[in-house]
Amino acid sequence: MDKAPLAGRADGTLVEASATSASAIRIEPATRPSSIPPPPAEGGSAPDLVRGTTDLFINRELSWLEFNQRVLDEARDRSVPLLERLKFVSICASNLDEFFMVRVAGLVGQRRDRVHVVASDGMSPAEQLAAIAKRVGRMRGEMSELLLEDLLPELAGRGVRLLAARDVGIDGRAQLRQYFRDQVLPVLTPLAIDPGHPFPHLRNKSLNLIAMLSGSHRQAVAPAFAMVQVPGVLPRLVRVTSADEGTKAAYVLLDDLIALHIGDLFPGFRCLGAWPFRVVRNFDLSIDEEEAEDLLESVKQEVRRRDRGNAVSVLIDGRAHQAAQDMLREALRVDTEYVFTVDGPLNLPDLVQLGESLDSDHELRDPAFTPQLVPPFRHEEEPIFAVIAKRDVLLHHPYESFDPVVHFIEEAATDPDVLAIKQTLYRTSGDSPIVKALMRAADHGKQVTALVEIKARFDEENNIQWARKLEEAGVHVVYGLLGLKTHAKAALVVRRENGELKRYVHLGTGNYNPSTARLYTDLSFFTARPDIGEDASSLFNLLTSCTAPATWRKLIVAPLGLHERVLGLIEREAAAARAGRPARIVAKMNSLVDPDVILALYRASQAGVRIDLMVRGICCLRPGLPGVSDNIRVSSIVDRFLEHARIFVFEADGAQEVYCASADWMQRNFHRRVEVMFPVEDPVLKARIVEEVLGTEMRDNVKRRSLRADGHWDRAQPDAGEDAVRAQRVFLHRARDAAARADAKVRHERPFIVRPVRNRPTKTPDGLDVEPAPPRDSVPEGLLSVPPPAPGSRENG
Repeated sequence: MDKAPLAGRADGTLVEASATSASAIRIEPATRPSSIPPPPAEGGSAPDLVRGTTDLFINRELSWLEFNQRVLDEARDRSVPLLERLKFVSICASNLDEFFMVRVAGLVGQRRDRVHVVASDGMSPAEQLAAIAKRVGRMRGEMSELLLEDLLPELAGRGVRLLAARDVGIDGRAQLRQYFRDQVLPVLTPLAIDPGHPFPHLRNKSLNLIAMLSGSHRQAVAPAFAMVQVPGVLPRLVRVTSADEGTKAAYVLLDDLIALHIGDLFPGFRCLGAWPFRVVRNFDLSIDEEEAEDLLESVKQEVRRRDRGNAVSVLIDGRAHQAAQDMLREALRVDTEYVFTVDGPLNLPDLVQLGESLDSDHELRDPAFTPQLVPPFRHEEEPIFAVIAKRDVLLHHPYESFDPVVHFIEEAATDPDVLAIKQTLYRTSGDSPIVKALMRAADHGKQVTALVEIKARFDEENNIQWARKLEEAGVHVVYGLLGLKTHAKAALVVRRENGELKRYVHLGTGNYNPSTARLYTDLSFFTARPDIGEDASSLFNLLTSCTAPATWRKLIVAPLGLHERVLGLIEREAAAARAGRPARIVAKMNSLVDPDVILALYRASQAGVRIDLMVRGICCLRPGLPGVSDNIRVSSIVDRFLEHARIFVFEADGAQEVYCASADWMQRNFHRRVEVMFPVEDPVLKARIVEEVLGTEMRDNVKRRSLRADGHWDRAQPDAGEDAVRAQRVFLHRARDAAARADAKVRHERPFIVRPVRNRPTKTPDGLDVEPAPPRDSVPEGLLSVPPPAPGSRENG
């Protein structure tokens, strides 16, 4: 087909990244004091819908913090199993680390460099940093209070205790003393801090102890401070014998144990105190791609350097002497407001291990669940390509197994009729069966191309390693377009059938990562439609040769028009509403930030379009503003699985268009990434997405929250007499039911026993096989009937 130079707009120029900063959100839950500027007064004139009208937007950074608050609220929810609550606290803490490493570090750099960038809500970098510090301080206080006054006492009631090293009994203390001398002391390196021993470099997120020392029997000048890094190679939780009745397991923290024996490291000195602390550094990459001769090597070097990024914040034990806090602040050059004192343990993710002694207590965790292999893949004996050739297929992960996606690549790798495989890889698992299948395909002589995004944040090293291995296996590896991250999720298989070439395509909203596919909610779409197949070929040609087609048949690609298409679809619905025709928009995404899209949604609302937005994380739009966004509702679900799918529905006059995408509605997705939005046109699949997926989520009255114009989030609750609906539980139940119905149908149609199929090179228990049934009297009881769903699978409907 005709090719055109790489272009982002109709004039043939590449879309440039916006010079303005991303907008941000100032949100405080209704139960907490709010610092959000008030929305326009009700009854007043509606503000002009133009960029720069700051009271139309919520601050992006504080919006993200309110998402993290919703995660923390799950840890506070006593209806959530105890060990899952502990997990949510851990996630909240890890999220804060990443937020500081990237977002806060960027704002600190802007303030330092005196970059006069104002967010869409009107806040300067300095104002945002002050608001973040205040909000994070409250959040960390809530985390500590929850841990010390709720979760740890609950664990103790179950027989698992976290003890202070000084409070351990005589026998346990002797045990700890021996462990310290044999296993810990040889690993430690005490570091004095004085003019002869400058302040050491501390690795990002490493746990350390700062000690105050005084006196020496040798009359030497004692350093005022010394430091010890807590070894990451040793377990953070040290098990100790406890004589307390009913105790299943007792632990002390490694840092607490070292602090107790700190005198062994500084003989002759008197220790005035030793307190744990950790440093969070700027961890973002800074690469000049135009100057880089070897992009992979440049990324590799930058990854090594970033562990020495500027310190952004310090967390220190709340009992630490003020002099120790001041010394760290000055040595690390961190603002006072970003030195956070914490009551209780630091490095909260380590505490998840406390639950290992209670793994047999199933009521303390979410009910076990295995992603289900569902029709048309469950009992299908044909090759996967024959299944896809018959009809488009949609899978809803993690409820429905990710195995068919893996199988799609694995079968292509060994199928003699497959000529070529092309795949994007943004994030994948450490032991990726998909990457191994691509390597196997190259070994079988197929043309294999892999777009490996080596700039995927926090996955750079993993992706660099896979890129090297793929190249060594004979795969053609490319790294995408200059200045753009490739975030699209696409796989293309070219197969010879009856003397002609046929394309098979997988498109998704989530990564090719079997591990996270069990934790994130996403959609997978398989198709053999020629128009989508041709667009998929054009997409990979764009990524490998920087040439774009003159027109795209079905796919909408960023940065080559996705932004304009989304704005056009919103305006089309607004025009229909202005003409008196019913119009509606339903959109589900991770984040809504782009000011142009937000303003377009406001105009559509003013025109009368009914708009429902499901936004899991950041939302800079204010719903319910009088005269502006009266017709917009914003909801968010935080539950067992991370909501990750992107779905967009545009409807007018009963005509409905349904799209899925790899992209959120953010400037970076529209202008600085390669993304794909694709239509779902099969009527059955469209109805499933709109009614079963989006409809169920909007009816959730257990885990859904609604956003108000003032930035407060209200948690939904069932009305009197109304059944509780928890969307993720409903999806679990539906997947089990679909698998059970398929099993029952096979048993009815064939005199066979159904058991798992293992026709994949990497075997899983989710497929099915059939074999002739033995005599009925030799069949164990229960094998001839459909097994009942797991306990709790029918909750909420």
